[in-house]
Amino acid sequence: MTLKRFAGIILILSIAGMTWQSDPLSKIPEYCATFNQIQIDIRDNVISPDSARAAFRAVMRDFRTAFKRDSCHAIDSSYFVYPVRGYLPRESVGSRGRGYRAEGFDLFDNNAKGSHPAHDLFVRDKDQDNLDDRTWKPVDVLAFTSGVVVATETGWKYDSEFRGGNWIWIYDPCLDGLFYYAHNNVVEVQPGQWVEAGHKIAEMGRSGYNAYKKRSPTHVHLMFLQLDSYGMPEPYNTYDWLLQSQVKEGLDLE
Repeated sequence: MTLKRFAGIILILSIAGMTWQSDPLSKIPEYCATFNQIQIDIRDNVISPDSARAAFRAVMRDFRTAFKRDSCHAIDSSYFVYPVRGYLPRESVGSRGRGYRAEGFDLFDNNAKGSHPAHDLFVRDKDQDNLDDRTWKPVDVLAFTSGVVVATETGWKYDSEFRGGNWIWIYDPCLDGLFYYAHNNVVEVQPGQWVEAGHKIAEMGRSGYNAYKKRSPTHVHLMFLQLDSYGMPEPYNTYDWLLQSQVKEGLDLE
């Protein structure tokens, strides 16, 4: 990461009311690389769940120490921006929130199946070309809240069996949790980058083993993992946050 990039991050954080502690700042790329490697190792089944938990706890402790969270603003409806530009929550949240199933979820065991601790946010794309049927343009995926991008995947191929496709992980230090955005077509952020709520982070797509199949409508898969006192992730249902979030217009219907 260049010196100019660091200066930009510092400026943004100052505006947002967040400050970095000076020493951990230089290690943010290292923390991001470690987080990303943990996700890859879990996916590839080359790390045990116990080892993955220990590594995850350590790196999240590092991210926590990089921020002073006492300057965070109050969490209210103005804190959230709906992650799909131009869509209302009630028209695009799958099954009106009933698709959320946290039982059986284990971030650290790739063999754990059956849970869905997330909400799928759908768009109008009947021909499944990754373009909105009303505008014939890509649909922007927006940051639900402000935070730092800690990992991305951008190399998914249509013949891959990996389920998440092109994904993004963002750590929100004020909520002290991680947002996961999956199945993107184009990822437009990089690890170490700070994003504000409402910032475009991707264009919606159909990447991922199941999302690519014809039976799956085009959507973004949004999951939030709340960190406990030990830095371990617990699924949290964001349905109420989604319903009260601000909506970014952007559809050009002419």
